[in-house]
Amino acid sequence: MRTTESEAGGLADDRPLLGRTSTAERVADILRTRIAEGYFPPGERLSEDSIGKALGVSRNTLREAFRLLTHERLLVHQLNRGVFVRVLAVEDVEDIYRIRRLIECAVVRGLGAPPFPLDGLDKAVGDGERAAARREWKGVSTANIHFHRELVALAASPRTDELMRSVLAELRLAFHVVADPRRLHEPYLVRNRQILECLRTGDNTTGEQLLAGYLDDSRTQLVEVYARHIETGNWGT
Repeated sequence: MRTTESEAGGLADDRPLLGRTSTAERVADILRTRIAEGYFPPGERLSEDSIGKALGVSRNTLREAFRLLTHERLLVHQLNRGVFVRVLAVEDVEDIYRIRRLIECAVVRGLGAPPFPLDGLDKAVGDGERAAARREWKGVSTANIHFHRELVALAASPRTDELMRSVLAELRLAFHVVADPRRLHEPYLVRNRQILECLRTGDNTTGEQLLAGYLDDSRTQLVEVYARHIETGNWGT
């Protein structure tokens, strides 16, 4: 698939985010968010002309942004063909979950004594439950990603936040090809709330145990579904 000028036109709405000091990092941040939201699905070719025109940036700035996202494993450059949104291998999905387990469980384990700033987690849980009530399964997926991002934010570490943002953006590449997002995300709404309540009461040990089991189950389920998509070559949702 190739991004046409009209399809990239929605990016023009993001142009104010660039501000007066337009940089490749800001462009990369916008594209990273759009990739995570599924605006550019796995396997899609990114058009320099249409994206550059939509954001009002030079070709050199855009290429630098592409280079940054390639290092983050969100894009891949194919010789004589251009830049594409990366299609993950099953091994990539498994590795992402190994990293998530290391980071997220360590954060919960190291929280210390309550109270913790749980407003972000509470909002993510509520957003997920409300999206499920409306049967908006993409919204449930987004709220779930926000839950884990807010969980890691409890560590108050900008470096860990940045690492997790990249990991979760890469994970969304796998989510976007799943044909039944309800089956993938709905069962974890209850588990998100259980983890939240453990942290609210200061039961970090149980919270970590629930989180570890949650991530193991999620990995097993996603790998099974994703491997089936790899075998059939079915990338549509």
